[in-house]
Amino acid sequence: MHKRIVNDVIYLTGEVSSYEEKLKLGKQNVKKGFHVVNNIVVKGLKEEKIRKPNIYDQSLDGLNVDVLIIGGGISGCSLLRELTRYNLNVCLIEKESDVAFAASGRNDGEVHPGVDLKKGSLKQSLVVKSNRIYESVCKELDVKFKRVGQHVIFTKSSYLPVIQYYKHNRVKKCGVDDTKIIKKEQLFKMEPHINKEAKFSLYNSMAGIVCPYSLCIAYCENAISNGAKVYLETMCLGLNLQNDSIKEVITNKGKIKAKIVVNASGTYAEEIAKMANDQFYSIHPRKGTDLIFDKKAFGELNSIVSKKDLKKNKAHSKGGGIILTVDNNILVGPDAIETPFKEDFSVSKESIDNIFNKQKEAYPNLKRSDIITYFSGVRACTYEEDFVIEWGRNCHNLYHIAGIQSPGLTTAPLVAKNVSKEIALKLHASINENFNPIRKGYGHLNELDEISRDRLIKQNSDYGIIICRCEEVSKGEIIDCLKSPLPIKNIDGIKKRVRAGMGRCQGGFCSPLVSKIIADFYNIPVEKVTKNSLESYICLKSNKGGENDGL
Repeated sequence: MHKRIVNDVIYLTGEVSSYEEKLKLGKQNVKKGFHVVNNIVVKGLKEEKIRKPNIYDQSLDGLNVDVLIIGGGISGCSLLRELTRYNLNVCLIEKESDVAFAASGRNDGEVHPGVDLKKGSLKQSLVVKSNRIYESVCKELDVKFKRVGQHVIFTKSSYLPVIQYYKHNRVKKCGVDDTKIIKKEQLFKMEPHINKEAKFSLYNSMAGIVCPYSLCIAYCENAISNGAKVYLETMCLGLNLQNDSIKEVITNKGKIKAKIVVNASGTYAEEIAKMANDQFYSIHPRKGTDLIFDKKAFGELNSIVSKKDLKKNKAHSKGGGIILTVDNNILVGPDAIETPFKEDFSVSKESIDNIFNKQKEAYPNLKRSDIITYFSGVRACTYEEDFVIEWGRNCHNLYHIAGIQSPGLTTAPLVAKNVSKEIALKLHASINENFNPIRKGYGHLNELDEISRDRLIKQNSDYGIIICRCEEVSKGEIIDCLKSPLPIKNIDGIKKRVRAGMGRCQGGFCSPLVSKIIADFYNIPVEKVTKNSLESYICLKSNKGGENDGL
């Protein structure tokens, strides 16, 4: 290994025989106040096959904008919306067929209180203030958000003095002023079904839950309504540089000119940085798996619950927990597994077993038979385990929002506000007096009372045709999705918006019906309908004369 230090960046090069060795060297060279760029090569490591759009045309060639955002996760979507508060021509490109495809659509949805972050990190400086503005943001965007509180339970009374000191430190030094110690009697009144051995908990009342992909979608739809453009299945393939600035962004749909480019591309942030000759950090992907349980399993869980001991956590993970989602499913996880692959969404039996067994210690009522699905996401971690939110070092018109892992969902609203102000100031942009912060979300038939439901069906009979039995999703709701400001043409897109396919059968009954509705709406053969683009076709030939004809 060769090490070179330039200003506040430690550059590592060389060759090793395993990915674990590369990781170890990267972490060993972390130094306070420095970034680590780990360009060590792993001999014999199989190259990852990256998901790419299968569209190549010139439809965007010559497009000229003020700001171009690369990446449709929570960072990119929230920033896009905040930039429309100014008189700017802004757009976002995303290589997948929908926003929130990767980490922003594959996490537990917790809005963190910030109790487990050390003072001095960029994460910690943002999390508390951003947590406090979540109600107003979600109200404007018509997204479900609940403050449910968070209990970290301990089963040893001997830990109490240490946790009392920790609590005092969090309140006084870090400003996490909702941190409290809840004694056993009160704890079991709040959460009667947790581990009976619990002696006390560290409690934060400001912890909340949100649907992460719903928030991304809402941010994007509101941005589009305020004049922004979103180009899906559009991938950054390269950058044309001139005088230490980005002249053009090369995509599979042509070259786009932008005054400022924002790198919000998650695990691929370092790749964009390399294209811009501006790499001063590295991303090492970290996979986390979550389990989702049937709605019938939630019992009387009222908050976010996890069990902890005082052993040192070497995995840089919050350790996972048990969450009752905004849609009343129990979600359990995640774990933390280092992986060399940026799109490793696989789920292993070992992860499922470890997560279930660990969290059952906190909430004994969990049953394996209630698990209806599971998924993995990949966090974009820097070796410093902190965010990178700053202008480029060598590339003058590039802004990095990188290394965004937990609590990135929590900090996104504040980061977007702050970064949009910086960009607007640099471009001398004026305030958009016509900006409308209000977005109306998708109505859900199963949340209406009988009178309101009957009224809606009389107005449009499509709302009386139930497509997804598990979640009671109607044909009318699905068509509403297809008419939205952010056009969707695949089954997973519908699933994320109105939950068709989210129930016990996981789309076993409704997927063919949803496919037929999409095909009819876009006037395409049903065999052209995909699960999530990239040739993920649902069927090989049309179902002529089948039971779907009556839809």
